[in-house]
Amino acid sequence: MFESLSEKLDLIFKKLKGRGLLKEEDVDAALKEIRLALLEADVNFKVVKDFIQHIREKAVGKEVLESLSPGQQVIKIVHDELCELLGSINHRIQLSPNPPTVIMMVGLHGSGKTTTSAKLARFFKKEGRRPMLVAADLQRPAAIDQLITLGKQLDIPVFYSKEIKDPVALCNDALKRSRLDGRDILILDTAGRLHIDEDLMSELRQVKENVKPKEVLLVADAMTGQDAVNMAKSFNEQINIDGIILTKMDGDARGGAALSIRKVTGMPIKFIGVGEKTDMLEPFYPDRIANRILGMGDVLTLIEQAQKSYDQKEAEKLHKRIMEDSFTFEDLRDQLKKIRGMGPLESLLGMISGMGKAIKDIKVDEREFIKIEAIISSMTPEERNNHNIINGSRRKRIALGSGTTVTDVNKLIKQYLEMRKMMKMFKGGMGKKGFRLPGMTPF
Repeated sequence: MFESLSEKLDLIFKKLKGRGLLKEEDVDAALKEIRLALLEADVNFKVVKDFIQHIREKAVGKEVLESLSPGQQVIKIVHDELCELLGSINHRIQLSPNPPTVIMMVGLHGSGKTTTSAKLARFFKKEGRRPMLVAADLQRPAAIDQLITLGKQLDIPVFYSKEIKDPVALCNDALKRSRLDGRDILILDTAGRLHIDEDLMSELRQVKENVKPKEVLLVADAMTGQDAVNMAKSFNEQINIDGIILTKMDGDARGGAALSIRKVTGMPIKFIGVGEKTDMLEPFYPDRIANRILGMGDVLTLIEQAQKSYDQKEAEKLHKRIMEDSFTFEDLRDQLKKIRGMGPLESLLGMISGMGKAIKDIKVDEREFIKIEAIISSMTPEERNNHNIINGSRRKRIALGSGTTVTDVNKLIKQYLEMRKMMKMFKGGMGKKGFRLPGMTPF
């Protein structure tokens, strides 16, 4: 996400931070480079023009140019303007006081509308809601089958009919069913097209007028850049949308759509898709995205990802095992599964300030995690809970059962023992008042 833009801005800011005192011409030179970087990132020309003008008005003030750290001041101004450009605050989906809340999903073919509908339903289910999906894309039978499959995977009901040909009638029937079944969220996966046409817009307007959704959300492919922005503008002008979900953000190294779409349409980005899996949908926080663009990390999102994988009881149980020096291979396997469940490791590390650049050329081989899990799974329950009984013959059997070598098994056992040593060393610092190293005060 924003990789190429982040790299260019990092080089520009390094020059600014290296100067003791800034002159107006220094700011102008930096703004010229920022302007070029944004245009190369496929940001809308008018958006770039206004963005640079706002920064210049604030950055050439006397208090900035004569401050002790003018470079840092300029970076802060750019950060604040990025937040403003992206929408300032997180805009949540408005829930209806009289359930169900009807959410109408619109967009073109290929934008990921059907998958995103399922992701959104999963998001609400995790929040304790009772969502129902509606397969209202009657133009494409494959979309109906896809939504049914996703619904089964997520254990979320899907309302569909291969006999009804009128999407308005189908959505009205779905609304009645959702009320009977006590569903409080109804997500309509409506028809798409390869391009915007009057037939599509007429159908969407009819559905909107009859079902009266609380929110109309446009699903747009971030990787299409300004095409996504222009498409969003057209949808908003013709049917009035309430928000945008940008998909495929994990594959968008430039970021032009994300940085242009709110300014051009006036509509907020509410969610971003950051991967193909159904749990890879994130609420959109402008300040966190601005942090990522400027290489400041996104620790809050990282913490939220961790909280999804860990609950308080499990954390306390793990803490107790470490305190009692009884951390086993079983515990290690459980922790690895949770870490993998949080998403690609490169993405997680990229959320830590300064790590994005450090791991730029490093590819984390996820197969190593699979290999470790395979080795641990090949152990007997007794071996997983008591590493001391794993002798030479057992190591050969474990290697054979996991499709690895004895060297791989020996390496894992060695790493495990080193980990236990580290835990033992830090054990004294893991009291109720927080973590501390031996000899240090708690923090």
